[in-house]
Amino acid sequence: MTASSPSDSRRPAILALADGTVFTGHAFGADGEVGGEVVFNTAMTGYQEILTDPSYKEQLVAMTYPEIGNVGVNREDVEAGQPHVAGFIVKEYWDPPSNWRAEQSLGDYMREHGIVGIGGIDTRALVRHLRIHGAQEGIISTTDLDPQRLVTRAKARPGLLGRDLVREVTCAAPYDWDEPLWRLEGPSIGQAHEPEDRPLVIAYDYGIKFNILRNLVSAGCKVRVVPATTTAADVLKQKPDGVFLSNGPGDPDAVPYAREHVAALIGKVPIFGICLGHQILGLALGGETYKLKFGHHGANHPVLDTTTGKVEITSQNHGFAVDVDSLQGKATLTHLNLNDRTVEGLTHTTEPLFSVQYHPEASPGPHDSGYLFRRFVELIERTKG
Repeated sequence: MTASSPSDSRRPAILALADGTVFTGHAFGADGEVGGEVVFNTAMTGYQEILTDPSYKEQLVAMTYPEIGNVGVNREDVEAGQPHVAGFIVKEYWDPPSNWRAEQSLGDYMREHGIVGIGGIDTRALVRHLRIHGAQEGIISTTDLDPQRLVTRAKARPGLLGRDLVREVTCAAPYDWDEPLWRLEGPSIGQAHEPEDRPLVIAYDYGIKFNILRNLVSAGCKVRVVPATTTAADVLKQKPDGVFLSNGPGDPDAVPYAREHVAALIGKVPIFGICLGHQILGLALGGETYKLKFGHHGANHPVLDTTTGKVEITSQNHGFAVDVDSLQGKATLTHLNLNDRTVEGLTHTTEPLFSVQYHPEASPGPHDSGYLFRRFVELIERTKG
């Protein structure tokens, strides 16, 4: 299957999948060749959050929304110190931004950070192909335009299974975070002046997003971020009131040290996990994880809270899931994906811990699940009391 963009004077580019499927289009962003797992994201907004989410390490992201780039890029809407997406795939790229907050175009931003993009392809055909055949390795190239050579190189790529990508995105040293959520009347509230009795939360950085940290501060926490390799003993020496397990990229089974550290913390301190942190907690409790066919990526996934019967519209970004059968007798299912019935949340009947697979901190949204940060603080207070 080949989808072609209209003939124009723009630089040509090719997207080649490992199964031999080739899409031709035009380049935007940086020149070059890049490989990664090809996935699709169903969000209509928030491409800057997507580009800078460390969970997208080693992935080529295709946007299902047809027009990308028209709001440009600004320095405030990033989720990490640098972009992490390997490559970007869109139907129509718009270069001149039209938004009062824009500081540069998306193409200029991608060139500045070495991100290769391809536009002008039939993204509906690509998404249908990935849904049928599954996420797979691919290559975007603006330099080598020979389809067969690109397919051969895509087939030779290692994939995500068994690869520890957390070490590539975690922080090098601990640091404190004290910026809360933004408010409408200004770009940011600024520094949080918190009383000394606010609970101390140690946040494991498996690829943490800035807006998670803002939510923790706004919920009333003092936040200290530590590298993914930090031992449970080193965490407990700091006398935390709670421990947070962050999102991150890749295969949770490939991060055994994280599972071991978390297992040693269970029962000693309240724990809250999101995304990869949820998967690692599931492994630490004795469960198992597996790779999804094409993953969940987008801002419109319905999730049932089995404890209340309410449905939340959630933002998601993961390619692995916790096996519900492996949790029997080890944890209780609290949230269920209504699209494919996969695990979206768990808790423990006796220990103070819970986790969700989705992203309650999502910026720009949806915000249905923001209450979970307050729930974590309430859990900490009950445990201390």
